[in-house]
Amino acid sequence: MVVDSCKKNNTRGEATIVVFLKHHGKIIKNHVGYPDTVFVKFKASDLPGTTPDKFDTYFVGEAGEDHVHCEGLRAGKYYLYGVGMDSTGPYRVKGGMAVNIKWKERKKEIDTDLAVSE
Repeated sequence: MVVDSCKKNNTRGEATIVVFLKHHGKIIKNHVGYPDTVFVKFKASDLPGTTPDKFDTYFVGEAGEDHVHCEGLRAGKYYLYGVGMDSTGPYRVKGGMAVNIKWKERKKEIDTDLAVSE
């Protein structure tokens, strides 16, 4: 008998979305004290809210890098909500978008730009 968790879990796949947070068209880098973070809602096309409890998982960028790896995803719809710090202000920035991983992309790395603002 196979028992699977009733928790919604789309992180057992092989796709990776590489998210580049962009503020005014420029990529922002992760900071040690305030790394870029991408919150992910499974099977969603719309922003579910802006608090972490509204999302199914999240991914944190590494200091000094200009992107966040959202790994282990399956084919399907996702809503991404990114937050970060643009050091040119400094400005706390945020923004979101829907993405769809197609079946043929289920084992690939997909780069995407996520526009963020104050």
